[in-house]
Amino acid sequence: MRLLQSAAAVVMLLVSAAGIQTVRSGPAQAALPTAAVALGDSFISGEGAGNYQPVVDASGTAQAFPGWSAANSNAYFCHRSANASVFAASLPGIQQRFNLACSGAQPADIAAPSSARAEGRTVASQLDQLRAVARTHDIDVVLVGLGSNNTQFTFGDVATLCANRFIADAWTGWWEFWAYLKGEVPQRPCTASDLATDTEVAAATAETTAALRQILDTLDQIDADGVHQVILQTYTNPLPPDVAPQYYDEDGRTDTRDKFRALGAERYAAGCPIHRASLAPGHVFSQNLGQLVKNAFTTLAAERPAADLRVLDVQRAFDGARLCENPGSPAGALATPVRVQDGPSGTFITSLSGWDKIGIQRAANTCVTYFQTCQESWHPNAAGHTVLGQCLTGALAATPRAIVTCARNPDGTLTIS
Repeated sequence: MRLLQSAAAVVMLLVSAAGIQTVRSGPAQAALPTAAVALGDSFISGEGAGNYQPVVDASGTAQAFPGWSAANSNAYFCHRSANASVFAASLPGIQQRFNLACSGAQPADIAAPSSARAEGRTVASQLDQLRAVARTHDIDVVLVGLGSNNTQFTFGDVATLCANRFIADAWTGWWEFWAYLKGEVPQRPCTASDLATDTEVAAATAETTAALRQILDTLDQIDADGVHQVILQTYTNPLPPDVAPQYYDEDGRTDTRDKFRALGAERYAAGCPIHRASLAPGHVFSQNLGQLVKNAFTTLAAERPAADLRVLDVQRAFDGARLCENPGSPAGALATPVRVQDGPSGTFITSLSGWDKIGIQRAANTCVTYFQTCQESWHPNAAGHTVLGQCLTGALAATPRAIVTCARNPDGTLTIS
């Protein structure tokens, strides 16, 4: 018997020396509950979809709505919505869902606290938040939306630029600039180079790819069973290629005339205060964001041939239901209209009819000082996130390592291919 025990001990020593792990017999460890996690920026967090939930800040305190005049750095203004697509999707086998995305998030916020950069929010890095989830859950699905905000450009700045040019053009005549302002304030439509140059898009692609690589590395380290699907979502433009004919002109004036207040008020009420000539460059910008995500996918798929990566291309998910695409906008649109407040009052201005340029400038300044009063503008609304949730459901059912396109048909149904 002693000889047998000694022999067994020798075998165990040899196994240990060879680096082979042995498993003690005993009760099986209980499986962790499965989870889906959303990471990234406003198009994933649910900005614009309402029903925002308290957000735990970097100190571990859950921040509920702090009031309209609070600092925009407050964690609550990550605007994590209970209506976000990660909650709207059908995810068979998933027991719990976590929204760790933050409105305005940039690639740097993946590995570093958002507060480490200018205009960031007081939340921990998204990877630290992901690690906390992995301690209690088996992460099986990860939805990521990154690229629209980076050190080169941000979606908010692009939207503000084009909307402000339109408003300035609509309410202020050229002679007023020279007589009172002693110079020209930009009023021309946006061009593609105004929004993002090729060089800027290339730099943003590199930033985004590096952040996505950090996510994949972390998942490999923390996922309980090492099996997870990662979906990289593109972006959808809230505005159409062209507005419906009823928004072309008002009082005989188009947006190519000097000073067109009635038309400006009409488009603002409909949710699309923008020059028609700015729409095509806006779609180039949106397409560039989509290509950015696809290029990052191509790079990472080549680096990690075994990873279950997918792209969810949603650029056409709102076809036929964008702001000002149909009469009666914003009703029936899948995106939120541009809206500002006159001071941090909580009351949104829905019509600019009768407003003068001084009052409009005051409301615009409110947006600058208290960005939360206007940050929902031009984002998917709750109905839009329901559509994006259906797109996500389709992406999970698709072949791994694929680019899945989700397009809205004229009858409102979706084609996912």
